[in-house]
Amino acid sequence: MGLRDDLERFREVGEERREDLADFIQYGDLGQSRPGEINIPVKIVSLPEFEYDQRDQGGVGQGEDGTPDAGQPVGQPQPQPGDDDGEDGEPGEEGGEHEYYEMDPEEFAQELDEELGLDLDPKGKKVVEEKEGPFTDLTRSGPNSTLDFERMFKEGLKRKLAMDFDEEFLRELCKVEGIEPREVFEWARGESLPVSMAWIQEAYDDVPDEERGKWDSIEDVEENVERESVQQKIRREGVKHVPFRREDERYRHPEIIEEKEKNVVVVNIRDVSGSMREKKRELVERTFTPLDWYLQGKYDNAEFVYIAHDADAWQVDRDEFFGIRSGGGTKISSAYELAQELLEEYPWTDWNRYVFAAGDSENSSNDTEERVIPMMEQIPANLHAYVETQPSGNAINATHAEELERHFGTDAEDVAVAYVNDESDVTDAIYDILSTEGERDE
Repeated sequence: MGLRDDLERFREVGEERREDLADFIQYGDLGQSRPGEINIPVKIVSLPEFEYDQRDQGGVGQGEDGTPDAGQPVGQPQPQPGDDDGEDGEPGEEGGEHEYYEMDPEEFAQELDEELGLDLDPKGKKVVEEKEGPFTDLTRSGPNSTLDFERMFKEGLKRKLAMDFDEEFLRELCKVEGIEPREVFEWARGESLPVSMAWIQEAYDDVPDEERGKWDSIEDVEENVERESVQQKIRREGVKHVPFRREDERYRHPEIIEEKEKNVVVVNIRDVSGSMREKKRELVERTFTPLDWYLQGKYDNAEFVYIAHDADAWQVDRDEFFGIRSGGGTKISSAYELAQELLEEYPWTDWNRYVFAAGDSENSSNDTEERVIPMMEQIPANLHAYVETQPSGNAINATHAEELERHFGTDAEDVAVAYVNDESDVTDAIYDILSTEGERDE
């Protein structure tokens, strides 16, 4: 049963890796990963294999002095002191080896799309390459190898169906006693036959004198002469009689596909005021880090800007962003003023933009309504998001997130507000943020 169990376990690894991904976002050690490399802890399966005993001592069923001892496994020596995990053994001093599955941000983004059911399709702006796609375009000239024969045949077949008729039946009508060419033509028009008066006149003139008056009436012809449809005629004559014309020829040409470089700049804003305690900072990191990885995997060229703020704002590097702690009051608008200035280096015509901010929703009086909201509306971006982290519940003056929701509404196409009170809220917050962008692109 051991081999069968291990094989079944191996088949389950793919699904478990996705479960590990979700657990890692919520509870994993984010420090195990570096920019451009994501280490997801997984349960590695080792398939069973046979190994030969390299020891020379002893034989089958032999104990010491060649006499087997009761209960001794075949080919194995007697247990020695310190061999088991009992008190006689020395405690281990080396750490255990933990296994990680290493993925790049692009693979991480794909896994997260599948895990959360996301459908974010980044839009490129600048054309960096044109390449040949499938042969879907048609031109009037080209090499014979690209001639669209199927289309040409269909055009010829449609023409034959539209223009052909049962010539022999009309010739028989011309033999009716006392009939005139005009009467034959009127009958053909009533039957929607594509025949000209000139053709009927010529067929009438060609009738031999001895055959005139062969039929008493048109009804007499209809009763005694079987009409042949165009479809029956094509089956009888074969496709060689399908008329092809020069104007039917089309040559397949490859579609020219424009490859656009997908550039993105992500502005991460974090409150580092005195109220942002360690647990709040950890929740910010748990939310922002997977977002950074995801967007890095979605775009060809990803730039990240980190802004810290209390009552003032300043630019920091990534390590400082997640570790810094300041003090004093809070003025969130200072961060948006700096973001607006820094985004001048990333024109909206060439760059996709994301502005993510996080804090405990505490802000100076009237700053959200009078400064932050107008600036969010002025700064063009694919998505503005604010993440509130309040592990101990909402403080009385923590109203920034609520004010944003009140102003923009819960169904805004380019503004998302998420609440993270503990690790279990992280995955839902990421989904709320990224699915808002996905809806905007649909």
